[in-house]
Amino acid sequence: AATETDADRRAYAVWVSEIMLQQTQVATVIDYYNRWMQKWPTLQALAQASLEEVNELWAGLGYYSRGKRLQEAARKVVSELAGQMPRTAEDLQKLLPGVGRYTAGAIASISYGQATGVVDGNVIRVLCRLRCIGADSSSPAVIDRLWDMANALVDRSRPGDFNQALMELGATVCVPKAPLCGECPVKQHCRAWRRVEKELAFASQKLFGKLTPVPDVEDCGVGGCPLCPPATEPWDSSLGVTNFPRKAAKKQPRAARTATCVLERRGCHGAPEYLIVQRPSSGLLAGLWEFPSLPLAQDLQEEKQREVLADHLRAWTGWPVVHIFSHIHQTYVVYSLPLDGDVTLDPALSPSRWVTEEEFLASAVSTAMKKV
Repeated sequence: AATETDADRRAYAVWVSEIMLQQTQVATVIDYYNRWMQKWPTLQALAQASLEEVNELWAGLGYYSRGKRLQEAARKVVSELAGQMPRTAEDLQKLLPGVGRYTAGAIASISYGQATGVVDGNVIRVLCRLRCIGADSSSPAVIDRLWDMANALVDRSRPGDFNQALMELGATVCVPKAPLCGECPVKQHCRAWRRVEKELAFASQKLFGKLTPVPDVEDCGVGGCPLCPPATEPWDSSLGVTNFPRKAAKKQPRAARTATCVLERRGCHGAPEYLIVQRPSSGLLAGLWEFPSLPLAQDLQEEKQREVLADHLRAWTGWPVVHIFSHIHQTYVVYSLPLDGDVTLDPALSPSRWVTEEEFLASAVSTAMKKV
């Protein structure tokens, strides 16, 4: 960011990287990011692209609405803001669709040097351990306190570097399991680490029959504190600093079943072609292309499945493919149907087209369809 003199290009580049990095690992993002910036180096270039092009480049990154909202926001900047990115975290969050509190803080601090903090998953972990915050880390009381802390801690002269360093500390040292406390540059400020050290010292004193423990003046000791661990889940000595952060129980993904048909025909050059149709413009995998698919009731027997699908095609045989979305455990029951002759497609149905395998892989299709 420091080498780009154009503030709008700088903010756009940081914005793209932050949106891609939401819920996706850095190693996966790098190639996508480089291809994106090569294809659309400016806001203006992205604003002129089609959603189809955006989905094609995004295919495989998941959470496809991120790419769609990024393009919508780029068009808004060009058409309503004269091509100039908002210059503060407050305005970025208020004016750009898909830009939340974290993304706004990251863009403003890295691109514009605004002294504003950021709170992502890595920062939550670091700060919860630094201050022994043991309440549910997703609760409003904890999140508000963490934002207050991040805004108070941020280096006023180098906010972008500080925020990235804090996130990197969580990503490489203060990791979820087996953190490298011995290498941590802020361990002397970390209450969780101090507590572990205190317990080790007490165990040693006890072994030699020495001192009894003295209560820590910093321990809250007051019931009902919105930041302390609940009484039902006290400190577990075996976990050490990984007692923090505490998370709410994860919701199990709902199960879903879909019948998917791979329709194959012989193309004009002899190569097989497959029918793909476009999904609706809203909802899961919005606007992406897929093999013709129908949702199935969970308890539907195979014989009944065929009846449900008989209006479309006959003589299907198949096997299931399992694909895990973040919130759906999706089973695709896959059917294959080679066609001898041509078939007339109903123009009243979803947009559809015949593609070769190479064209299919280059289209805006989900990872699940590639599995199919």
